[in-house]
Amino acid sequence: MKPILKQSHIDFMKWRNVAMGISLVLVVSAITSIAIRGLNFGIDFTGGTLIELGYGQPVKLDEIRETLSESGFERTTAQHFGTSHDVLVRLAPEAGRNNVELSDSVVKTLRAKAPGVEVRRIEFVGPQVGEELREDGGLAMVYALIGILIYVTLRFEYRFSFGSVIALVHDVIITVGFFSLTRIEFDLPVLAAVLAVIGYSLNDTIVVYDRIRENFRKMRKVNTVGVVNSSINQTLSRTLVTSLTTLLVLIALFLIGGSVIHSFALALIVGVIVGTYSSIYIASSSILMLGVSKKDLLPIQRDSGETEGRP
Repeated sequence: MKPILKQSHIDFMKWRNVAMGISLVLVVSAITSIAIRGLNFGIDFTGGTLIELGYGQPVKLDEIRETLSESGFERTTAQHFGTSHDVLVRLAPEAGRNNVELSDSVVKTLRAKAPGVEVRRIEFVGPQVGEELREDGGLAMVYALIGILIYVTLRFEYRFSFGSVIALVHDVIITVGFFSLTRIEFDLPVLAAVLAVIGYSLNDTIVVYDRIRENFRKMRKVNTVGVVNSSINQTLSRTLVTSLTTLLVLIALFLIGGSVIHSFALALIVGVIVGTYSSIYIASSSILMLGVSKKDLLPIQRDSGETEGRP
Protein backbone atom coordinates (compact mmCIF):
# COMPACT_ATOMS: atom_id res chain seq x y z
CA MET A 1 0.00 0.00 0.00
CA LYS A 2 2.77 2.41 0.91
CA PRO A 3 4.51 2.65 -2.52
CA ILE A 4 1.15 3.29 -4.22
CA LEU A 5 0.21 6.05 -1.78
CA LYS A 6 3.60 7.68 -2.22
CA GLN A 7 2.71 8.32 -5.86
CA SER A 8 -0.82 9.55 -5.20
CA HIS A 9 -1.94 12.82 -6.80
CA ILE A 10 -5.40 13.20 -5.27
CA ASP A 11 -6.98 16.64 -5.53
CA PHE A 12 -8.17 16.77 -1.92
CA MET A 13 -8.78 20.51 -1.91
CA LYS A 14 -11.21 20.18 -4.83
CA TRP A 15 -13.66 18.69 -2.33
CA ARG A 16 -12.87 20.96 0.61
CA ASN A 17 -16.20 22.83 0.46
CA VAL A 18 -18.13 19.53 0.48
CA ALA A 19 -16.01 18.29 3.40
CA MET A 20 -16.52 21.53 5.32
CA GLY A 21 -20.29 21.24 4.73
CA ILE A 22 -20.32 17.67 6.07
CA SER A 23 -18.27 18.73 9.09
CA LEU A 24 -20.59 21.67 9.75
CA VAL A 25 -23.62 19.33 9.77
CA LEU A 26 -21.83 16.90 12.14
CA VAL A 27 -20.69 19.67 14.51
CA VAL A 28 -24.13 21.33 14.63
CA SER A 29 -25.79 17.95 15.23
CA ALA A 30 -23.32 17.17 18.02
CA ILE A 31 -23.79 20.57 19.71
CA THR A 32 -27.58 20.28 19.41
CA SER A 33 -27.53 16.82 20.96
CA ILE A 34 -25.23 17.92 23.80
CA ALA A 35 -27.42 21.00 24.49
CA ILE A 36 -30.76 19.14 24.37
CA ARG A 37 -29.99 15.60 25.53
CA GLY A 38 -26.80 16.24 27.48
CA LEU A 39 -24.34 13.50 28.35
CA ASN A 40 -24.98 10.32 30.25
CA PHE A 41 -22.41 11.10 32.95
CA GLY A 42 -20.97 8.19 34.87
CA ILE A 43 -20.67 7.89 38.61
CA ASP A 44 -17.31 9.70 38.46
CA PHE A 45 -19.15 12.89 37.59
CA THR A 46 -22.58 12.45 39.17
CA GLY A 47 -21.53 10.92 42.48
CA GLY A 48 -22.84 7.57 43.75
CA THR A 49 -21.68 4.35 45.38
CA LEU A 50 -18.97 1.81 44.62
CA ILE A 51 -19.34 -1.71 46.02
CA GLU A 52 -16.48 -4.20 45.72
CA LEU A 53 -17.65 -7.81 46.00
CA GLY A 54 -15.80 -11.13 46.20
CA TYR A 55 -17.42 -14.37 45.02
CA GLY A 56 -16.30 -17.87 45.97
CA GLN A 57 -16.48 -19.00 42.36
CA PRO A 58 -16.40 -17.35 38.93
CA VAL A 59 -19.52 -15.28 38.36
CA LYS A 60 -21.11 -14.02 35.14
CA LEU A 61 -21.73 -10.29 34.94
CA ASP A 62 -24.90 -10.76 32.90
CA GLU A 63 -26.47 -12.65 35.80
CA ILE A 64 -25.60 -9.85 38.24
CA ARG A 65 -26.94 -7.17 35.89
CA GLU A 66 -30.14 -9.14 35.33
CA THR A 67 -30.63 -9.62 39.07
CA LEU A 68 -30.15 -5.91 39.78
CA SER A 69 -32.38 -4.87 36.89
CA GLU A 70 -35.20 -7.20 38.00
CA SER A 71 -34.97 -5.70 41.51
CA GLY A 72 -35.42 -2.15 40.19
CA PHE A 73 -31.78 -0.96 40.25
CA GLU A 74 -31.71 0.49 36.76
CA ARG A 75 -28.72 2.84 36.88
CA THR A 76 -26.10 0.32 37.95
CA THR A 77 -23.03 -1.09 36.26
CA ALA A 78 -21.14 -4.28 37.11
CA GLN A 79 -17.69 -5.21 35.91
CA HIS A 80 -14.91 -7.65 36.72
CA PHE A 81 -11.60 -6.45 38.00
CA GLY A 82 -8.62 -8.66 38.69
CA THR A 83 -10.31 -12.08 38.34
CA SER A 84 -13.74 -13.40 37.44
CA HIS A 85 -14.35 -13.83 41.21
CA ASP A 86 -14.13 -10.06 41.83
CA VAL A 87 -16.91 -7.68 40.84
CA LEU A 88 -17.23 -3.91 41.12
CA VAL A 89 -20.80 -2.58 41.22
CA ARG A 90 -21.42 1.13 40.62
CA LEU A 91 -24.69 2.72 41.72
CA ALA A 92 -25.95 6.10 40.62
CA PRO A 93 -27.67 8.16 43.33
CA GLU A 94 -31.48 7.84 43.57
CA ALA A 95 -33.81 10.60 44.69
CA GLY A 96 -35.31 9.94 48.12
CA ARG A 97 -32.82 7.21 49.09
CA ASN A 98 -29.51 7.73 50.84
CA ASN A 99 -26.39 5.91 49.70
CA VAL A 100 -26.18 3.63 52.76
CA GLU A 101 -29.73 2.39 52.30
CA LEU A 102 -29.17 1.92 48.58
CA SER A 103 -25.92 -0.06 48.96
CA ASP A 104 -27.48 -2.26 51.68
CA SER A 105 -30.40 -3.07 49.38
CA VAL A 106 -28.05 -4.03 46.55
CA VAL A 107 -25.94 -6.27 48.78
CA LYS A 108 -29.05 -8.02 50.16
CA THR A 109 -30.36 -8.57 46.63
CA LEU A 110 -27.09 -10.10 45.45
CA ARG A 111 -26.70 -12.23 48.57
CA ALA A 112 -30.16 -13.64 48.02
CA LYS A 113 -28.80 -15.13 44.78
CA ALA A 114 -25.30 -15.92 46.05
CA PRO A 115 -25.24 -16.25 49.88
CA GLY A 116 -21.46 -16.48 50.13
CA VAL A 117 -20.70 -13.14 48.46
CA GLU A 118 -18.23 -11.04 50.45
CA VAL A 119 -18.42 -7.24 50.69
CA ARG A 120 -14.83 -5.97 50.57
CA ARG A 121 -15.32 -2.26 50.17
CA ILE A 122 -18.08 0.33 49.94
CA GLU A 123 -17.23 3.90 48.90
CA PHE A 124 -19.45 6.91 48.43
CA VAL A 125 -18.62 9.59 45.86
CA GLY A 126 -20.41 12.83 46.69
CA PRO A 127 -22.10 15.00 44.03
CA GLN A 128 -19.72 17.84 44.94
CA VAL A 129 -16.71 15.64 44.09
CA GLY A 130 -18.38 14.65 40.82
CA GLU A 131 -19.09 18.29 39.97
CA GLU A 132 -15.49 19.25 40.66
CA LEU A 133 -14.26 16.43 38.42
CA ARG A 134 -16.57 17.63 35.63
CA GLU A 135 -15.34 21.21 35.92
CA ASP A 136 -11.68 20.16 36.19
CA GLY A 137 -12.05 17.91 33.14
CA GLY A 138 -13.50 20.79 31.09
CA LEU A 139 -10.72 23.10 32.24
CA ALA A 140 -8.10 20.48 31.30
CA MET A 141 -9.39 20.52 27.72
CA VAL A 142 -9.43 24.33 27.58
CA TYR A 143 -5.87 24.56 28.93
CA ALA A 144 -4.72 21.95 26.41
CA LEU A 145 -6.21 23.95 23.51
CA ILE A 146 -4.65 27.22 24.76
CA GLY A 147 -1.24 25.53 25.08
CA ILE A 148 -1.56 24.16 21.54
CA LEU A 149 -2.53 27.61 20.23
CA ILE A 150 0.65 29.12 21.71
CA TYR A 151 2.90 26.24 20.59
CA VAL A 152 1.73 26.23 16.95
CA THR A 153 1.94 30.04 16.78
CA LEU A 154 5.57 29.94 17.92
CA ARG A 155 6.48 27.05 15.61
CA PHE A 156 4.63 28.16 12.45
CA GLU A 157 2.47 31.24 12.04
CA TYR A 158 -0.61 32.44 13.91
CA ARG A 159 -3.02 31.32 11.15
CA PHE A 160 -1.69 27.77 11.42
CA SER A 161 -2.44 27.83 15.15
CA PHE A 162 -6.05 28.87 14.49
CA GLY A 163 -6.30 26.14 11.83
CA SER A 164 -5.04 23.47 14.22
CA VAL A 165 -7.35 24.59 17.04
CA ILE A 166 -10.35 24.64 14.67
CA ALA A 167 -9.52 21.03 13.73
CA LEU A 168 -9.10 19.98 17.37
CA VAL A 169 -12.35 21.62 18.50
CA HIS A 170 -14.04 19.90 15.53
CA ASP A 171 -12.67 16.50 16.68
CA VAL A 172 -13.60 17.00 20.35
CA ILE A 173 -17.16 18.19 19.62
CA ILE A 174 -17.89 15.28 17.26
CA THR A 175 -16.42 12.70 19.68
CA VAL A 176 -18.35 14.08 22.67
CA GLY A 177 -21.46 14.45 20.49
CA PHE A 178 -21.20 10.77 19.58
CA PHE A 179 -21.49 9.88 23.27
CA SER A 180 -24.44 12.23 23.65
CA LEU A 181 -26.28 10.71 20.68
CA THR A 182 -25.62 7.09 21.65
CA ARG A 183 -26.19 7.68 25.42
CA ILE A 184 -23.07 5.66 26.18
CA GLU A 185 -21.80 6.50 29.65
CA PHE A 186 -19.34 9.40 29.76
CA ASP A 187 -16.89 8.76 32.60
CA LEU A 188 -13.29 9.59 33.49
CA PRO A 189 -11.72 7.03 31.08
CA VAL A 190 -13.72 8.62 28.24
CA LEU A 191 -12.52 12.08 29.28
CA ALA A 192 -8.93 10.76 29.24
CA ALA A 193 -9.59 9.36 25.75
CA VAL A 194 -10.86 12.75 24.54
CA LEU A 195 -7.66 14.41 25.79
CA ALA A 196 -5.65 11.68 24.03
CA VAL A 197 -7.59 12.41 20.81
CA ILE A 198 -6.45 16.05 21.05
CA GLY A 199 -2.82 14.92 21.18
CA TYR A 200 -3.23 12.36 18.39
CA SER A 201 -5.04 14.73 16.05
CA LEU A 202 -2.51 17.52 16.69
CA ASN A 203 0.36 15.17 15.84
CA ASP A 204 -1.19 14.41 12.43
CA THR A 205 -1.89 18.08 11.80
CA ILE A 206 1.67 19.13 12.65
CA VAL A 207 3.07 16.56 10.18
CA VAL A 208 0.94 18.02 7.37
CA TYR A 209 1.75 21.62 8.38
CA ASP A 210 5.47 20.84 8.46
CA ARG A 211 5.32 19.52 4.90
CA ILE A 212 3.25 22.54 3.75
CA ARG A 213 5.87 24.91 5.18
CA GLU A 214 8.67 22.94 3.54
CA ASN A 215 6.91 22.85 0.16
CA PHE A 216 6.16 26.57 0.23
CA ARG A 217 9.94 27.09 0.15
CA LYS A 218 10.61 24.40 -2.50
CA MET A 219 7.66 24.81 -4.89
CA ARG A 220 7.97 28.50 -5.75
CA LYS A 221 5.92 28.27 -9.00
CA VAL A 222 2.97 26.34 -7.59
CA ASN A 223 -0.03 28.16 -6.15
CA THR A 224 -1.12 27.80 -2.49
CA VAL A 225 -3.84 25.20 -3.14
CA GLY A 226 -1.39 23.14 -5.20
CA VAL A 227 1.19 23.23 -2.40
CA VAL A 228 -1.39 22.10 0.17
CA ASN A 229 -2.57 19.28 -2.12
CA SER A 230 0.99 18.08 -2.73
CA SER A 231 1.78 18.19 1.00
CA ILE A 232 -1.27 16.11 1.90
CA ASN A 233 -0.43 13.56 -0.81
CA GLN A 234 3.20 13.32 0.37
CA THR A 235 2.13 12.66 3.97
CA LEU A 236 -0.90 10.50 3.10
CA SER A 237 0.98 7.23 3.39
CA ARG A 238 2.26 8.07 6.87
CA THR A 239 -1.15 9.35 7.99
CA LEU A 240 -3.11 6.29 6.84
CA VAL A 241 -0.58 3.69 7.99
CA THR A 242 -0.36 5.28 11.45
CA SER A 243 -4.14 5.55 11.77
CA LEU A 244 -4.81 1.99 10.57
CA THR A 245 -2.25 0.41 12.91
CA THR A 246 -3.63 2.46 15.82
CA LEU A 247 -7.18 1.43 14.93
CA LEU A 248 -6.18 -2.26 14.83
CA VAL A 249 -4.99 -2.03 18.43
CA LEU A 250 -8.06 -0.06 19.54
CA ILE A 251 -10.50 -2.45 17.85
CA ALA A 252 -8.77 -5.37 19.57
CA LEU A 253 -9.12 -3.55 22.91
CA PHE A 254 -12.77 -2.81 22.18
CA LEU A 255 -13.61 -6.41 21.26
CA ILE A 256 -11.62 -8.39 23.79
CA GLY A 257 -10.37 -5.85 26.33
CA GLY A 258 -13.35 -6.21 28.63
CA SER A 259 -16.10 -3.83 29.66
CA VAL A 260 -13.76 -1.75 31.87
CA ILE A 261 -12.08 -0.10 28.86
CA HIS A 262 -14.96 -0.50 26.41
CA SER A 263 -15.98 3.16 26.37
CA PHE A 264 -12.33 4.31 26.49
CA ALA A 265 -11.47 2.28 23.37
CA LEU A 266 -14.67 3.41 21.60
CA ALA A 267 -13.91 7.10 22.25
CA LEU A 268 -10.42 6.65 20.82
CA ILE A 269 -11.73 4.78 17.76
CA VAL A 270 -14.15 7.62 16.98
CA GLY A 271 -11.47 10.22 17.75
CA VAL A 272 -8.79 8.63 15.55
CA ILE A 273 -11.16 8.34 12.56
CA VAL A 274 -12.38 11.94 12.94
CA GLY A 275 -8.84 13.18 13.67
CA THR A 276 -7.42 11.55 10.53
CA TYR A 277 -10.16 13.11 8.42
CA SER A 278 -9.73 16.55 10.03
CA SER A 279 -5.94 16.61 9.55
CA ILE A 280 -6.54 16.18 5.82
CA TYR A 281 -9.55 18.40 5.27
CA ILE A 282 -10.31 20.66 8.25
CA ALA A 283 -6.82 21.78 9.31
CA SER A 284 -5.61 22.31 5.72
CA SER A 285 -8.85 23.93 4.50
CA SER A 286 -8.85 26.26 7.51
CA ILE A 287 -5.47 27.82 6.71
CA LEU A 288 -6.61 28.36 3.10
CA MET A 289 -9.73 30.11 4.39
CA LEU A 290 -7.56 32.24 6.68
CA GLY A 291 -5.52 33.40 3.68
CA VAL A 292 -2.13 31.76 4.25
CA SER A 293 0.19 32.19 1.27
CA LYS A 294 3.81 31.31 0.50
CA LYS A 295 5.04 34.84 1.27
CA ASP A 296 3.99 34.29 4.90
CA LEU A 297 6.47 31.45 5.26
CA LEU A 298 9.33 32.36 2.95
CA PRO A 299 12.50 33.64 4.67
CA ILE A 300 12.69 37.46 4.85
CA GLN A 301 15.03 38.78 2.14
CA ARG A 302 17.70 41.11 3.51
CA ASP A 303 18.30 44.38 1.75
CA SER A 304 21.82 43.82 0.34
CA GLY A 305 22.33 47.55 -0.37
CA GLU A 306 21.64 48.51 3.22
CA THR A 307 23.84 45.72 4.47
CA GLU A 308 26.74 46.75 2.30
CA GLY A 309 26.45 50.38 3.37
CA ARG A 310 26.78 49.56 7.03
CA PRO A 311 30.16 49.84 8.76
